[in-house]
Amino acid sequence: MIDKKKIEEHVRGIIEALGEDPKREGLIDTPKRVANMYEEVFEGIQYSNDDIAEMYGKTFEEDFTYTENDNDMVFMKDIEIFSYCEHHLALMYNMKVNVAYIPKKKIIGLSKIARVADMVGRRMQLQERIGQDIAYIVSKITDSEDVAVIIEGEHGCMTTRGIKKTGTKTVTTTLKGTFKEDEKAFSRLMSLYK
Repeated sequence: MIDKKKIEEHVRGIIEALGEDPKREGLIDTPKRVANMYEEVFEGIQYSNDDIAEMYGKTFEEDFTYTENDNDMVFMKDIEIFSYCEHHLALMYNMKVNVAYIPKKKIIGLSKIARVADMVGRRMQLQERIGQDIAYIVSKITDSEDVAVIIEGEHGCMTTRGIKKTGTKTVTTTLKGTFKEDEKAFSRLMSLYK
Protein backbone atom coordinates (compact mmCIF):
# COMPACT_ATOMS: atom_id res chain seq x y z
CA MET A 1 0.00 0.00 0.00
CA ILE A 2 1.10 3.54 -0.70
CA ASP A 3 1.60 5.43 2.58
CA LYS A 4 0.32 8.93 1.79
CA LYS A 5 0.98 10.30 5.29
CA LYS A 6 4.64 9.31 5.07
CA ILE A 7 4.90 10.88 1.60
CA GLU A 8 3.45 14.12 3.00
CA GLU A 9 6.03 14.14 5.82
CA HIS A 10 8.91 13.60 3.43
CA VAL A 11 7.70 16.17 0.89
CA ARG A 12 7.42 18.70 3.71
CA GLY A 13 11.03 17.85 4.63
CA ILE A 14 12.16 18.25 1.02
CA ILE A 15 10.49 21.66 0.84
CA GLU A 16 12.41 22.68 3.99
CA ALA A 17 15.67 21.17 2.66
CA LEU A 18 15.28 23.30 -0.48
CA GLY A 19 15.19 26.39 1.75
CA GLU A 20 11.48 27.07 1.33
CA ASP A 21 8.87 27.55 4.02
CA PRO A 22 6.29 24.71 3.97
CA LYS A 23 3.91 27.01 5.87
CA ARG A 24 3.91 29.57 3.05
CA GLU A 25 0.43 29.93 1.55
CA GLY A 26 1.33 28.43 -1.82
CA LEU A 27 3.06 25.44 -0.20
CA ILE A 28 0.75 24.59 2.72
CA ASP A 29 -1.19 21.93 0.78
CA THR A 30 1.70 20.86 -1.49
CA PRO A 31 2.65 17.78 0.58
CA LYS A 32 -0.95 16.52 0.43
CA ARG A 33 -1.26 17.26 -3.30
CA VAL A 34 2.03 15.45 -4.02
CA ALA A 35 0.92 12.45 -1.94
CA ASN A 36 -2.36 12.27 -3.89
CA MET A 37 -0.49 12.60 -7.18
CA TYR A 38 2.00 9.87 -6.20
CA GLU A 39 -0.85 7.53 -5.25
CA GLU A 40 -2.21 7.98 -8.78
CA VAL A 41 0.97 7.99 -10.87
CA PHE A 42 2.59 5.10 -8.97
CA GLU A 43 -0.52 2.92 -8.77
CA GLY A 44 1.22 0.11 -10.67
CA ILE A 45 3.71 -0.43 -7.84
CA GLN A 46 0.93 -2.16 -5.90
CA TYR A 47 0.58 -4.93 -8.52
CA SER A 48 2.91 -7.61 -9.81
CA ASN A 49 2.97 -8.45 -13.51
CA ASP A 50 0.92 -11.55 -12.71
CA ASP A 51 -1.65 -9.40 -10.86
CA ILE A 52 -1.94 -7.12 -13.91
CA ALA A 53 -2.34 -10.15 -16.20
CA GLU A 54 -5.20 -11.34 -14.00
CA MET A 55 -6.81 -7.87 -13.83
CA TYR A 56 -6.85 -7.44 -17.62
CA GLY A 57 -6.84 -11.09 -18.66
CA LYS A 58 -10.22 -11.29 -20.36
CA THR A 59 -9.75 -12.98 -23.73
CA PHE A 60 -11.95 -14.00 -26.59
CA GLU A 61 -11.48 -17.60 -27.60
CA GLU A 62 -14.81 -18.53 -29.18
CA ASP A 63 -14.62 -15.63 -31.67
CA PHE A 64 -11.20 -16.62 -32.99
CA THR A 65 -10.17 -19.52 -35.16
CA TYR A 66 -6.47 -20.33 -35.29
CA THR A 67 -4.59 -22.82 -37.42
CA GLU A 68 -0.89 -23.62 -37.04
CA ASN A 69 -0.12 -22.04 -40.42
CA ASP A 70 -1.59 -18.68 -39.49
CA ASN A 71 0.81 -15.80 -39.12
CA ASP A 72 -1.82 -13.16 -38.40
CA MET A 73 -0.55 -10.32 -36.29
CA VAL A 74 -2.30 -7.95 -33.95
CA PHE A 75 -0.46 -4.64 -33.85
CA MET A 76 -1.54 -1.79 -31.60
CA LYS A 77 0.34 1.42 -32.28
CA ASP A 78 1.05 4.66 -30.39
CA ILE A 79 -0.42 3.88 -26.99
CA GLU A 80 0.44 7.00 -25.00
CA ILE A 81 1.76 6.45 -21.48
CA PHE A 82 4.06 8.18 -19.02
CA SER A 83 6.31 6.84 -16.32
CA TYR A 84 8.98 7.96 -13.88
CA CYS A 85 12.66 7.09 -14.20
CA GLU A 86 13.71 5.11 -11.15
CA HIS A 87 17.14 6.75 -11.12
CA HIS A 88 16.03 10.39 -10.77
CA LEU A 89 12.23 10.17 -10.34
CA ALA A 90 12.17 12.30 -13.48
CA LEU A 91 9.20 12.10 -15.82
CA MET A 92 9.43 9.88 -18.89
CA TYR A 93 6.98 11.51 -21.28
CA ASN A 94 5.74 11.60 -24.87
CA MET A 95 5.99 7.83 -24.61
CA LYS A 96 4.42 5.80 -27.38
CA VAL A 97 4.07 2.08 -26.80
CA ASN A 98 3.57 -0.27 -29.74
CA VAL A 99 2.51 -3.85 -28.98
CA ALA A 100 2.31 -6.74 -31.44
CA TYR A 101 1.48 -10.39 -30.93
CA ILE A 102 0.65 -13.37 -33.09
CA PRO A 103 -2.53 -14.93 -31.67
CA LYS A 104 -2.58 -18.63 -30.92
CA LYS A 105 -5.81 -19.68 -29.20
CA LYS A 106 -6.77 -16.42 -27.47
CA ILE A 107 -7.09 -12.77 -28.39
CA ILE A 108 -7.10 -9.95 -25.88
CA GLY A 109 -9.43 -6.96 -26.05
CA LEU A 110 -7.64 -3.95 -27.51
CA SER A 111 -8.46 -1.71 -24.56
CA LYS A 112 -6.84 -4.28 -22.30
CA ILE A 113 -3.51 -3.91 -24.13
CA ALA A 114 -3.65 -0.16 -23.51
CA ARG A 115 -4.58 -0.72 -19.86
CA VAL A 116 -1.66 -3.11 -19.40
CA ALA A 117 0.76 -0.56 -20.89
CA ASP A 118 -0.66 2.21 -18.72
CA MET A 119 -0.48 0.22 -15.47
CA VAL A 120 3.07 -1.00 -16.15
CA GLY A 121 4.13 2.61 -16.68
CA ARG A 122 2.68 3.63 -13.31
CA ARG A 123 5.78 2.48 -11.46
CA MET A 124 9.30 3.76 -10.90
CA GLN A 125 10.67 2.25 -14.07
CA LEU A 126 13.27 1.87 -16.78
CA GLN A 127 12.00 2.11 -20.35
CA GLU A 128 13.62 -1.24 -21.13
CA ARG A 129 11.77 -2.90 -18.24
CA ILE A 130 8.45 -1.40 -19.32
CA GLY A 131 8.80 -3.28 -22.62
CA GLN A 132 9.77 -6.52 -20.89
CA ASP A 133 6.89 -6.25 -18.41
CA ILE A 134 4.31 -5.56 -21.13
CA ALA A 135 5.62 -8.45 -23.26
CA TYR A 136 5.44 -10.83 -20.29
CA ILE A 137 1.87 -9.82 -19.41
CA VAL A 138 0.55 -9.95 -23.00
CA SER A 139 2.23 -13.33 -23.48
CA LYS A 140 0.70 -14.66 -20.27
CA ILE A 141 -2.80 -13.43 -21.15
CA THR A 142 -2.78 -14.64 -24.77
CA ASP A 143 -0.70 -17.83 -24.36
CA SER A 144 1.42 -16.59 -27.27
CA GLU A 145 5.19 -16.48 -27.07
CA ASP A 146 5.25 -14.29 -30.18
CA VAL A 147 5.16 -10.79 -28.68
CA ALA A 148 6.96 -7.56 -29.55
CA VAL A 149 6.97 -4.22 -27.76
CA ILE A 150 8.53 -1.07 -29.22
CA ILE A 151 8.62 2.04 -27.04
CA GLU A 152 9.67 5.54 -27.97
CA GLY A 153 9.91 8.21 -25.30
CA GLU A 154 11.59 11.29 -23.91
CA HIS A 155 13.21 11.34 -20.50
CA GLY A 156 13.24 14.33 -18.17
CA CYS A 157 16.59 13.16 -16.81
CA MET A 158 18.01 13.77 -20.33
CA THR A 159 16.00 16.81 -21.43
CA THR A 160 15.60 19.04 -18.37
CA ARG A 161 18.70 18.25 -16.30
CA GLY A 162 22.20 16.90 -16.84
CA ILE A 163 23.02 17.00 -20.56
CA LYS A 164 19.77 18.95 -21.33
CA LYS A 165 19.24 17.64 -24.84
CA THR A 166 15.62 18.50 -25.55
CA GLY A 167 13.86 16.45 -28.19
CA THR A 168 16.12 13.44 -27.62
CA LYS A 169 14.11 10.25 -27.97
CA THR A 170 14.93 6.78 -26.70
CA VAL A 171 13.63 3.76 -28.62
CA THR A 172 13.64 0.31 -27.02
CA THR A 173 12.52 -3.02 -28.42
CA THR A 174 11.51 -6.22 -26.67
CA LEU A 175 11.20 -9.13 -29.10
CA LYS A 176 9.96 -12.60 -28.18
CA GLY A 177 9.42 -15.78 -30.18
CA THR A 178 8.83 -15.33 -33.91
CA PHE A 179 9.66 -11.61 -33.81
CA LYS A 180 13.13 -12.46 -32.49
CA GLU A 181 13.73 -15.58 -34.57
CA ASP A 182 12.13 -14.84 -37.96
CA GLU A 183 13.51 -12.00 -40.06
CA LYS A 184 10.33 -11.81 -42.18
CA ALA A 185 8.13 -11.36 -39.11
CA PHE A 186 10.52 -8.74 -37.74
CA SER A 187 10.56 -6.86 -41.08
CA ARG A 188 6.76 -6.95 -41.24
CA LEU A 189 6.60 -5.57 -37.70
CA MET A 190 9.01 -2.75 -38.52
CA SER A 191 7.09 -1.82 -41.67
CA LEU A 192 3.95 -1.37 -39.53
CA TYR A 193 5.88 0.58 -36.88
CA LYS A 194 7.07 3.27 -39.33
